[in-house]
Amino acid sequence: MNPRRSVLYMPGANERALEKAKTLDADGLILDLEDAVAPDAKEAARERVCAAAASKEYGSREVTIRVNGLDTEWHDADLRAAAQAGPAAIVVPKVNSAAEVHNIERALELGGAPDHTKIWAMVETPVAMLHAEEIAAASERLTVLVMGTNDLAKELHAEFVPGRAPLLGGLSLALLAARATGKAILDGVYNDVKDIKGFEAECLQGRQFGFDGKTLIHPNQLEPCNRIFAPSNEEIERSRKIISAFEEAQAAGQGVVTVDGRMIENLHVENARRILALAEAIGR
Repeated sequence: MNPRRSVLYMPGANERALEKAKTLDADGLILDLEDAVAPDAKEAARERVCAAAASKEYGSREVTIRVNGLDTEWHDADLRAAAQAGPAAIVVPKVNSAAEVHNIERALELGGAPDHTKIWAMVETPVAMLHAEEIAAASERLTVLVMGTNDLAKELHAEFVPGRAPLLGGLSLALLAARATGKAILDGVYNDVKDIKGFEAECLQGRQFGFDGKTLIHPNQLEPCNRIFAPSNEEIERSRKIISAFEEAQAAGQGVVTVDGRMIENLHVENARRILALAEAIGR
């Protein structure tokens, strides 16, 4: 299991930022060739980012490369270079169909991408929300859906409000698609880097919804994000208690198990084991 509590976008044109990323407490990094890079800097950023991803100097952090969109003049060259660099994954913006996933997968294979290089598909349009399950199920190489909430709000003509009520339908559809197909899913970014209280509230909402983690735009968002998306000590202890009680009851041939007055079923045990596995992965 790879913990993906915090996945931080890093501008590919900024060499100092790429160097600083080696010291940050992020579970994952998205070395960005898209929004963070001006058109006249695309080629230099591509070379810099691919060299960084191939360097193996980022420790246990999951290093990915976000390429430019399928409809841009840089997309094909980005995919070829990223395939050769062999990052943990290639993040593709605005994926709207299973056919696009198939084309991306074919391009990676032709480009010589190693088997460990996966596809992370950004879903950020109404079309993507309505076809999220088809997108998620299109390839075994696709392992993560990434919410593009800024673009989704733009396409919906929605306002940014606390609680994200205008986006909840799309978030729910994407979550259902990820869980139905066994893929991970990351929540979108929070734009106000100075509003830590609002950011924490959105992290908590994302965790309660079931997201595996959140994409971030600033290092000061790392600590609260890691804390909120990690199992608490109380959750870990309760999970151990549930598993122990269930195993003891099974050994004794008992059909009913209760912990702290609550009935325990297989689903509670599976969830407890997932929590302990996540805590162990974070510890590593």
